[in-house]
Amino acid sequence: MKKPRVLICDDNEATHQILSVYLEAEGMRHYSVFNGQTALKKAESENYDLIVLDVMMPGLTGTEVCREIRKFSEVPIIMLTGKGEEIDRILGLELGADDYVLKPFSPREVVVRIKRIIKRLEVQKVTTAKKIVLDNLSIDLDRYEVKIAGDKIELTPKELEILYFLVENQGQVFSREQLLDKIWGYDYFGDTRAVDTQIKRLRKKLSQGDHLFEIKSVYGVGYKFELQS
Repeated sequence: MKKPRVLICDDNEATHQILSVYLEAEGMRHYSVFNGQTALKKAESENYDLIVLDVMMPGLTGTEVCREIRKFSEVPIIMLTGKGEEIDRILGLELGADDYVLKPFSPREVVVRIKRIIKRLEVQKVTTAKKIVLDNLSIDLDRYEVKIAGDKIELTPKELEILYFLVENQGQVFSREQLLDKIWGYDYFGDTRAVDTQIKRLRKKLSQGDHLFEIKSVYGVGYKFELQS
């Protein structure tokens, strides 16, 4: 069985040393880079199963690297941030990161999150093709592609997964906690306000096209997808 390949990008040597011990113990291959520019080049030229990316680095920051990677790849990204401010966590998720971990962190926790994300992707690969066509909306989960009336809408992976889940369960109301569970995973420790941020950005992007559907807010409960009458 192929060993998962994990790229670690952090300007702190100690971060690489401690994570490498735990990744090796779990049978994963790890590769180290120490600045954003190198991480971006590696992501463009090599195939990785996941990237661990520090937010605060000299030169090209982790958030800038994440933004650039999302222009050509859907590789899972876990952001490391030492600041712990909500704006950093939300920003990382908006740019398409799959998860974030606050420094100082438990290396065991980081590896657990890496394993969870990789396992989820492996399960997706063995499932049948996932595509929904509703009215003039087309969502292809295998290609991570959304179109409205034939025009492609650029969404981050999390935005697309939220949209697919809501459309697949059209008319059903889901709380923020339920969406965190379904999209990020039951052991995600993030703030439920991340869901509000993703929904807000999703609505804005979907407004680019003419359509007869909407993501509605249900006061005091959560969100649902429904066709307009």
